[in-house]
Amino acid sequence: MAELKLTGVEKAYGPVKVLSDIDLQIETGELIVFVGPSGCGKSTLLRMIAGLERITGGTLEIGGVRMNDIPPAQRGIAMVFQSYALYPHMTVRDNMAFALKIAGKSRPEIDAAVERAAKTLQLDNLLDRLPKQLSGGQRQRVAIGRAIVRDPKVYLFDEPLSNLDAALRVATRIEIAQLKESMPDSTMIYVTHDQIEAMTLASRIVVLAGGGISQVGAPLELYERPQNEFVAQFIGSPAMNMLDGEVVETGETTRVRLANGGEALAAIPTRDADRGMKVRVGVRPEDLSLTEDTPLYEGRVAITEALGELTVLHMERDAGSDEFLAKLPGIHSDLRGRPVRLAADPRKLHLFHEGRSLLWR
Repeated sequence: MAELKLTGVEKAYGPVKVLSDIDLQIETGELIVFVGPSGCGKSTLLRMIAGLERITGGTLEIGGVRMNDIPPAQRGIAMVFQSYALYPHMTVRDNMAFALKIAGKSRPEIDAAVERAAKTLQLDNLLDRLPKQLSGGQRQRVAIGRAIVRDPKVYLFDEPLSNLDAALRVATRIEIAQLKESMPDSTMIYVTHDQIEAMTLASRIVVLAGGGISQVGAPLELYERPQNEFVAQFIGSPAMNMLDGEVVETGETTRVRLANGGEALAAIPTRDADRGMKVRVGVRPEDLSLTEDTPLYEGRVAITEALGELTVLHMERDAGSDEFLAKLPGIHSDLRGRPVRLAADPRKLHLFHEGRSLLWR
């Protein structure tokens, strides 16, 4: 079994605390993705699990065994780094077999493990090539294969696709998803700054910010039900739009008078909302549409980004105002420089007070 449990885990460098109060339980077979802004500590947390960084507070358990003081080689973990770190003078076969040779495994055991991993990763016909004869995606698969042959309890991936170009990232991401499907009992923890990787690969996403965990949940749960304003704006691309307003009516629906002169009606019951409360109304760019009725937002289009299947509208900004974007299906290049009125389904709106979500969903 490969359950991981982090209880009150902390990391400090001298007087500077970079992670604190990390409580997280990861079940066998999950693929957990750590995301967050640069410097939030996601790679540091991964390295603490691997044993490459010392845990300065709290406990880490793997399979019910405390691991704080266990050396990395004895934790039953294999790590795939951002850099492939392949030995250039060794063939693919020898690169994948190296760790097993060091561990003193027999030749038949090594050959069988390498053949199994090569078949899983479709590297069968590349075993006798050198790394310089491989593409970036193939090299990353070899690095993953080197981890698989060790048959670890837990796989750790530290931004493994960031060195690949866009097309290779897509192909390798799909391969990792297929690999996980073929190894349903393997526990994987994956660090990335790429939201598409997080949304498409994860069983659950852990959003890190401010030295702690901001929210944990399934990808669509975080997208549809963010618990706070940070997660609402971090998950989703482009980021969620935010509008200042004041609650004027509560009940089964919540009516908000917006500072921009518009009106928002959230067709979802709220908690702890009172009339006169200052709130922030969130709406995702993809949930907006053109309207002739009372708008949520009205303004002039400054820039259009025509992407073929959709068009992103960047609205003109007043001094001190937040950026406001709309993502409309189809081609709307003719809207550049024109005034538009935008509305959203009331069921798609989000309400926040002092950074915390007010909605029951």
